[in-house]
Amino acid sequence: MDFLTLFLIYLCFVLTTIALLCICSGRKEGFLARSVNGASQVLSFIIPAQLQRVTQRALHRLFHTRSCLFVVLHIALQAAVYGEYTWEVFVYCWELQFHLLYLLLPYLLLAGNMGCFILCSRANPGVITKSNHASLVKIYKYDGVLFQKGIVCPTCNMEKPARSKHCSFCGTCVHRFDHHCVWVNNCIGAFNAKYFLLYLFTLTAMAATVAIIAAAFLIQVVLLSNMMQGSYIDDQGQERAVEILFLIQHLFLTFPRIVFMLGFVILLTLVLGAYCCFSLYLALTNQTSNEWFKSRRYGCSHHLTLQPHDRQVVYKNIYSRGVWMNLKEIFKPPTVLERKKK
Repeated sequence: MDFLTLFLIYLCFVLTTIALLCICSGRKEGFLARSVNGASQVLSFIIPAQLQRVTQRALHRLFHTRSCLFVVLHIALQAAVYGEYTWEVFVYCWELQFHLLYLLLPYLLLAGNMGCFILCSRANPGVITKSNHASLVKIYKYDGVLFQKGIVCPTCNMEKPARSKHCSFCGTCVHRFDHHCVWVNNCIGAFNAKYFLLYLFTLTAMAATVAIIAAAFLIQVVLLSNMMQGSYIDDQGQERAVEILFLIQHLFLTFPRIVFMLGFVILLTLVLGAYCCFSLYLALTNQTSNEWFKSRRYGCSHHLTLQPHDRQVVYKNIYSRGVWMNLKEIFKPPTVLERKKK
């Protein structure tokens, strides 16, 4: 196995780990945070104090300040996958006479994904300023549970509109705040949520398409070589029929980078696909990630009732107006004039 293969394996492993961490970054106090805190407490007895301080500063800069590092990693990951796809998978599939449109589909999805990425990262997510505060505060009602009237942001020194949140990364309050995405280096709010959804769906489609084409190539190689009808001699000198495990090992030795890339993009497709389903569920029910995580503290009910002090408050999503209207709100955020008509 050459140096490039080892480098790609290491790079993909690191980036997959970071991707899984960042997908959960919208949660402030979740399973991930508790796990990291628990692990840090155990390691604090082993790692020297000076190294701990350096690591804490590095992690704080990495995960709690706005930085272009993850954008660079994002581009590097795409370059690694598409470089391998172009120089090996595309060439081999072209020799096997795969349809050209079929092979060009990942590039078309890449162009669409890059467009959505630029729009999502450059668009104003809905930063609340003194000039637009009066209009934004009238768009959504306070539900009295997740969002209370009269709460003032200590940093921005303004009353928080309903469904808004102060982003510690950007240092601003954001209208209909969903989460801060380090991969696009921007908050996801009312005005760029549509770009983020399209970015997420095209990214998932890219990974799935590359995985399907790579898998189709390997299957075609197996069929053309008639390998499944063959046999091999094991370590004990006995002749055995070709099994799936032996077939995978043979393909990995023959096409190591393609097989590893296939495993990586399959894992990426599953992770992104699950996140796509979750994001679509939030869009169809008119919730944000911030609201969904906060609402887990309360029970679910069809009625919002103010319970006595000795009983738990019951949460009801008052912002949902039906599947179609909820989806429409993502792609066309409401204004004050539209709210007054209703």
